[in-house]
Amino acid sequence: MPLSDYEQRILEDIERRLAEDDPRLADQVARTSLYSHLARRVRRATLAFIAGLAMLALFFVSIWIALIGFAVMLTSALVVYRDLKRIGQDQLRSMSREGRTLPGFLARLTSRFRGERPPAE
Repeated sequence: MPLSDYEQRILEDIERRLAEDDPRLADQVARTSLYSHLARRVRRATLAFIAGLAMLALFFVSIWIALIGFAVMLTSALVVYRDLKRIGQDQLRSMSREGRTLPGFLARLTSRFRGERPPAE
């Protein structure tokens, strides 16, 4: 939904004030995208998963360390899954905005997951 002229002016005013008050923050926000933020989170969660696996390997030392390691692995796997899903959805949205279509195989998979009937061939 596009912004009205009034809302656009307010947004530009906020951006201008932010650039004046804290130029470093404004530059960092301008450089950071959703993709880079989520990719950073996926890398961190992958490292946490590996750390949890190492903790799980210490099962013979203490059962509590192993249980904590399992919880770390489970949590980090869920974070990776959620963030990769968001990256994929964002890429699909950008492809549809650009007017590009999905390759045949991905289009059929997408229609199956959405519960749509595949086109008759």
